[in-house]
Amino acid sequence: MLAGNMKTRTAILLTIPPMLWAGNAIVGRMVAHDVPPILLNFLRWAIALALLLPLAGPIFRRDSAVWPNWQRFAVLGLLGIGLYNALQYLALQSSTPINVTLVASGMPVWMMLTGWLFFGVGVSRRQIAGAVLSIAGVVLVLARGEWAHLLEMRLVAGDLFMILATIAWSLYSWLLTRTTGPADIRANWASFLAAQVGFGVVWSGAFAAGEALIAPASINWSWTLVAALAYVAVGPAIIAFRCWGAGVQQAGPAVAAFFVNLTPLFTALFSSLILGESPHVYHALAFMLIVGGIIISSGRATARR
Repeated sequence: MLAGNMKTRTAILLTIPPMLWAGNAIVGRMVAHDVPPILLNFLRWAIALALLLPLAGPIFRRDSAVWPNWQRFAVLGLLGIGLYNALQYLALQSSTPINVTLVASGMPVWMMLTGWLFFGVGVSRRQIAGAVLSIAGVVLVLARGEWAHLLEMRLVAGDLFMILATIAWSLYSWLLTRTTGPADIRANWASFLAAQVGFGVVWSGAFAAGEALIAPASINWSWTLVAALAYVAVGPAIIAFRCWGAGVQQAGPAVAAFFVNLTPLFTALFSSLILGESPHVYHALAFMLIVGGIIISSGRATARR
């Protein structure tokens, strides 16, 4: 049991998405010059929807319970699929993967503010303490173990896009716990995810069309791009969203948000592997700070739930 209250299974469910999202940031940066960012998001989710249809195809029939509840699924699809991922890929056009994931590390703060402002959820001192400790670990990665490096950081347009993406994800995560919907759809993870992805593809398709009108660009097809599309459609999309949805339902959005802070750590480690560099001591220290923040914040919060 984590912190005496969070089950190990829940902790694993919430650790898998940051790991996959770290890879998503690196892959998105790698193909930034091969495919327009909004189009990349559309292709990613179109492939994911095609993979989900054999498991959840019937939910799109005329008599499906999705249609009487289409508004809530349309909002979930807009926030979690249409906006968050498109803004992230847009951010990667001008920012680095580590910067993008570090900006997203403000998730616990945005999650607590969103819950407080829009859902009437109070914020405990443990959560504030956990947020400070966890973000300290992220800052340690940013500084690469030397605080002087913090002075070298410069914010770019991509960082602003990522802040907007983080706010959208915070709203999405809270709505996951507030969206009741038909019991038969929520009971089947593939159906529940496919309902969101279906509407998300519509949103992302509309955004991609707008991108093509404003800034026309061609796709540079290669096997690297095909492999990248396969990865982002299966790993960071289907698997990560499935694990995140299940983890949020069990731990709550405020606690789950702290696990997002693992993303920049995984990003730094993966970047090191790709660049052939060995992990440093500060990576281990940052990991302990981030996990410490998760443990502190999750204890009483999960007990209340």
